[in-house]
Amino acid sequence: MDSGTTDKIVIDVARMDAGGETFEGEADVVDLDEELVHPFGGVRYSLKAQLFGDELLVRGRLEQDFDLVCCRCGKDFDTTIKVEDFSASFALEGSDPFVDISDEVRQAVLVELPAYPICDEKCGGIEQKEPERRDSRWDALDALGK
Repeated sequence: MDSGTTDKIVIDVARMDAGGETFEGEADVVDLDEELVHPFGGVRYSLKAQLFGDELLVRGRLEQDFDLVCCRCGKDFDTTIKVEDFSASFALEGSDPFVDISDEVRQAVLVELPAYPICDEKCGGIEQKEPERRDSRWDALDALGK
């Protein structure tokens, strides 16, 4: 596997060492069509893949940068989603030596996105304007209608 930016994460199990291999790189596998959530850059990954019979086990760490909109104040902010304990297992089927793990990586990152993103724990929300002061000269007329 090469360490440049790709649009898939594919492991060639036919060429893998018996003790497993470590893979690092970046891949553009998170493609969202959302108005308030924008990934930028690719998923940075550091993974270890190991073969166990007819199964491939992949474990490691993932990171993806996002531009989100704060649900309190409505401002854009950047954050990094981190998956410290990514783990996925793949059954090896047929004679295809290549295993594409892109979808599992994508899902692991998306699950970590906050449901209600907040730019800062101290965010007070949308700035409230002072209500306009009422003109007291109309109080006498308002009282007549009651």
